[in-house]
Amino acid sequence: MINNRICQILGIEKPVIQGPLSWLTDARLVAAVSNAGGLGVLGPNAGLTADTAVSTPEETAEKMREEIRKTKRLTEKPFGVNLIPTAVNDVWTGPILQVVKEEGVRVVVYTGYGEGSIIPALFSELKEAGIAIIYRDINPTPENTHLAEEMGADIIVATGFDEGGTLPATALGTFSIVPLIADAVKHVPVMAAGGITDNRTARAAHALGAEGVFAGSVFISTEESRVPQSVKEKIVAANGLDLLLFRTVPHYYRALPGKLAEKLASMDKAGASNEALGKAMGGLRGLRLGMLEGNTDEGYIALGTGIGNIRSVKRVADIVNALTVE
Repeated sequence: MINNRICQILGIEKPVIQGPLSWLTDARLVAAVSNAGGLGVLGPNAGLTADTAVSTPEETAEKMREEIRKTKRLTEKPFGVNLIPTAVNDVWTGPILQVVKEEGVRVVVYTGYGEGSIIPALFSELKEAGIAIIYRDINPTPENTHLAEEMGADIIVATGFDEGGTLPATALGTFSIVPLIADAVKHVPVMAAGGITDNRTARAAHALGAEGVFAGSVFISTEESRVPQSVKEKIVAANGLDLLLFRTVPHYYRALPGKLAEKLASMDKAGASNEALGKAMGGLRGLRLGMLEGNTDEGYIALGTGIGNIRSVKRVADIVNALTVE
């Protein structure tokens, strides 16, 4: 194990965490990351497809239990589960958290979306259960960093605008947000997220004050990833200049060209309403169609700006090694 606070907190060998990636994670990918010495994380729709998707919190939690058990059969190393709690009408987090506790998962990636995301009672429940909390606010600020640290977060993730998926509402790049958040914490380590895809970008993140990296896009194109080969080939062939940017206030999104992505970018440029853009985007359904099924007519392929450094389909172990800075 590297002499690193993140490794010590999580019981892992290398300070590399694979982002939850919603539909795109499954037991195979997560176990591969953990077996390589990093920390794999099951996203909220891990292992699911259109045919196996469920509609109730209890059914979703049981599907997560199945994927947790599959992961345990593939690795004896630590891995995590993603929680995305909301302050109002949150009926999903409780059942998932109960499964996490019953199955003995010792790490959660707690995803926050700004004001109201840091729920003291939930932090207390996690701490009482002995679960390490990796807090990642989509809109990181010194203020929510201080609050998360006070509530008991073990690790803070500083997410820059360079990332894929749902982007921060403030267009502050990874090079700017990482030192800002690293300087804001008092006692816990910070990880960098956004555009980190190779050893050069990982070293840059460490130089800025991060003690590890939190990466998503680079794991999508790996051999162990469940996305179709056609999507992996598009990622390898593209770079950050190819990506289209559109916005449903307050958040931005970025995607490779395709019928839906081009339509969304045009709608945004023409001043379409949030409601119209959101409806056309299709939420996580659009992500599933584009990235899990390769259908860019009805879905989108969301990626970070660092994809130009992804030049081939590699094994997860090679990616984890490349992202490790000793």
